[in-house]
Amino acid sequence: MELLGIFDLTIIIRVVSALLLGFAVGLEREMTNKYAGLRTNILVCLGACVFTIISIYGFPAITVASAELGTRDTARVAAQVVTGIGFIGGGTVLRHGATVFGLTTAATLFMSAAIGMACGAGMYDLAIISTIVSIITLVSVRIFEKNVLISSTKNTKRLKVNLSCLNKNATEIYDHIVDKYPSLKEISKKLSKSEENITKITFILDVKSRKPIQSMYKEFQNFEGIESVSIQEFCEA
Repeated sequence: MELLGIFDLTIIIRVVSALLLGFAVGLEREMTNKYAGLRTNILVCLGACVFTIISIYGFPAITVASAELGTRDTARVAAQVVTGIGFIGGGTVLRHGATVFGLTTAATLFMSAAIGMACGAGMYDLAIISTIVSIITLVSVRIFEKNVLISSTKNTKRLKVNLSCLNKNATEIYDHIVDKYPSLKEISKKLSKSEENITKITFILDVKSRKPIQSMYKEFQNFEGIESVSIQEFCEA
């Protein structure tokens, strides 16, 4: 009974450590308003920890199969965590044209799973060091990108613009956009299916203005033939 109590305490420590370290990583993601925040990182870290504990302690030391004795493989279940986390990470990656978002979030979930596995294996020093290094990397590199990189990329924002205009003005507006915005990432023009006299133009571009959305609204509102304008800003990965 005494040994059982010590064993239970060990498991509790491992699970609680995974909870706290997953919280630490998730807090950084939550504060920066990313796709996967506190709950996701905590659950990923806890799940990896539990699977690792089950892999180590959940199966007998000797198994019997086809009348032959064989030793257990303690890494068999835990190894599947590495594969399984790929499905969750893949769900956070978004692709729009040539632009990909969410790679950093997916990598953070992968790291949370690794930290959880370290906790489940009782490697607390590795788990704590990995958590600290991960948070430092996420925070410091973001600060570096905003304050140290060249100013030409410091205030760049990526916008997606949807225009609805009269068919007779569509070509003129399309040419104006192509000529004025050399930083276009992609642009498309097609007739509206619901309205016969309307053409829809959609384009994505990088701008360096402090208030790019307000400036573009003013520009297109005064343009002849435009019926509606919709502008949205893409978030960082």
